[in-house]
Amino acid sequence: MYKLNLLLLLGCCTFCNYAFAQQKKNANYQIHIKRAASAIKIDGLTDDADWQKADSAANFFMVLPMDTSFAKVRTTVKMSYDNNNLYLLAICYTVRPGPYMVESLKRDFNFGKNDNFLLFMDPFDARTDGFSFGANAAGAQWDGTMYEGGKVDLSWDNKWYSAVKNYPDKWVFEAAIPFKSIRYKKGIREWGINFSRNDLITTEKSSWAPVPRQFPTASLAYTGSIIWDEEPPVASSNVSVIPYVLGGVSKDFQAGTKAAYRKEIGGDVKVALTSSLNLDATVNPDFSQVDVDQQVINLNRYELFFPEKRQFFLENGDLFSNFGYADIRPFFSRRIGLNAPIRFGARMTGKIDKNWRVGVMDVQTGQSGAANLPGQNFGVVTLQHRVFSRSNIAFMFINKDATSSAPSAGSTAPGYNRNVGLEYNLASSNNLYTGKFLALKSFSPNVSGHDFVAAGNLQYLSKYWTFYLQQQYVGRNYNAEVGYVPRVGYNKINPLIQHNFFPKSGVVLSHGLQLSSTYFFDEHFKRTDNESIFSYLITFRNRSTLTFSGLDTYVKLLRPFDPTNNGNAPLPTGTANHWNTADVQFASKPQSVFTYLFEAARGGYYENGNRLSLTGQMGYRFQPYVNLIMNLSYNDLHMPQPYGRTKFWLVGPRADVTFTNTLYFTTFVQYNEQAKNMNINSRLQWRYKPASDFFIVYGDNSIPSPFTVKNRQLTVKWTYWWNI
Repeated sequence: MYKLNLLLLLGCCTFCNYAFAQQKKNANYQIHIKRAASAIKIDGLTDDADWQKADSAANFFMVLPMDTSFAKVRTTVKMSYDNNNLYLLAICYTVRPGPYMVESLKRDFNFGKNDNFLLFMDPFDARTDGFSFGANAAGAQWDGTMYEGGKVDLSWDNKWYSAVKNYPDKWVFEAAIPFKSIRYKKGIREWGINFSRNDLITTEKSSWAPVPRQFPTASLAYTGSIIWDEEPPVASSNVSVIPYVLGGVSKDFQAGTKAAYRKEIGGDVKVALTSSLNLDATVNPDFSQVDVDQQVINLNRYELFFPEKRQFFLENGDLFSNFGYADIRPFFSRRIGLNAPIRFGARMTGKIDKNWRVGVMDVQTGQSGAANLPGQNFGVVTLQHRVFSRSNIAFMFINKDATSSAPSAGSTAPGYNRNVGLEYNLASSNNLYTGKFLALKSFSPNVSGHDFVAAGNLQYLSKYWTFYLQQQYVGRNYNAEVGYVPRVGYNKINPLIQHNFFPKSGVVLSHGLQLSSTYFFDEHFKRTDNESIFSYLITFRNRSTLTFSGLDTYVKLLRPFDPTNNGNAPLPTGTANHWNTADVQFASKPQSVFTYLFEAARGGYYENGNRLSLTGQMGYRFQPYVNLIMNLSYNDLHMPQPYGRTKFWLVGPRADVTFTNTLYFTTFVQYNEQAKNMNINSRLQWRYKPASDFFIVYGDNSIPSPFTVKNRQLTVKWTYWWNI
């Protein structure tokens, strides 16, 4: 274990000598930005005098289907600014007249299912984090924060303005992004920037500064530069107050209690301590308008993960949530306020300079009578220091303390839990090599020994080859009460290799073989379970995909487990199981108004049983106002008695109706046969001003058969974003 970690770390350092000596890949791609001489009106027109004089970024490069030529569809981008806003104009030409392909007018659309234009901006030119703004051809906005060198968190929401105009031969996107809405450092006159265009009619994805096809166009390793004619303006006052007022009613029909009424006020305050460092404070926050989680059939032995969606935790959220791995997260913000109300909290996040990022968070929760939990305080400190061109070293400390006694005797909540961690994140200048080396230790009352984590991984990703190797050790006493670590007491080894082929003609764009294995051992390196997957992946020129897979699975139970997760008697500890599975997946081309995907898997299961699993999604859009989606999942388990045959349906229709790009109605119905629950969530959202909303949210849960209502709730909420 330790030798492998050391080899991974030495490998990272060796690659550093090669990869980090290189300069910025696309440094020669530059667009110059000049101060506007007069007011620019955001109307989707190109007749403003300053646009006629502005520098242009054109001659985009094709990224998909292939990255070896200029784009067939033309795109021209211009930028300007004044004391308050950064202005953007994108003229997106088309090859022939016809309807544009969009899902709806809803914000933060699916990139692959919309004709769209996106801006990726790195104000520090550090090639690790930044901001993204854009729109689809119908005018729906897209905004998010960027992290890990090329990922976009669309949960982030801020105040900006845009307009889109459609013409027979082009569509035009115009935007004003207030300097108050982004974080940057005073005095830096060269920012990293790239522009991305997705055109579904030609199935072409393109970018201004060239990006290899194996990477997303959001990859900050391949940004060009925006050169300012003078220092970017700095807002003299950047304070936002975001109050809310809420009224609601709920009723628990199962408990037979009377209707409970809610009348609440609260809100957030955002203060720019510097142009790149932000303080967020919240009092009595409410998250009733947040999208409900999409349910899944749960046949896993370990806890499922659902992402954070609450606005308070999102800005610079990668500083906290991306420390560690997907299955080793020392901090997971959804643990805060899970069973107890959040009373108040504060976060300071952002950049000190080009090389240092910082995050400090403190949140206080109240007592919970229902869960018999005391009031608790959650404190987190994280620091990130950039090294070489795009790598970083990060530190994190997490503290959870009880601040009062439980409402009644018998609480099992410990007095404290602490975690400290250090990680090195490798990212080469051209993004071909990435990796991580992680060390964590937990501190809990009356626990010592086997309470630490050591893990590492290294990846090489080129157009033709992918090599990946990951190793993890998690001690049996490691405890991250404010984290997501579903499994402890193991060693894990996960290799992967993939090779791609690119035919010069025909309907197939690329195809390739992938082989991966995941082996788990106990702390004495005795095998407990493993899964090996052999896949053949095909991508067609119309962007549809087809994958065939064969899986070999071995599981030795480390604790009693009901393989139906349906309340049956569990299989005993030590039960060994081995089976094989065949799997096929297909996703249709995204440029149709009717889209679909399906997956079918057939193979063995626990106790020499067998399992048939069918999942699918169908979508139809009445552009640009209505997008209908149906999610389906079916599992059929055949096992010896006492289990017998068990069948589960999960049906989830969803309707998104966008009357305009500021008025949305969403209804999401989920019928989960395994959980014996039917959930309805309906939400009307009116964005009457940028980042200011009025919500009406209705939800209920019912027992499907015989139909019985369990609970219902109705909430009306008003928010206002006030810049001081």
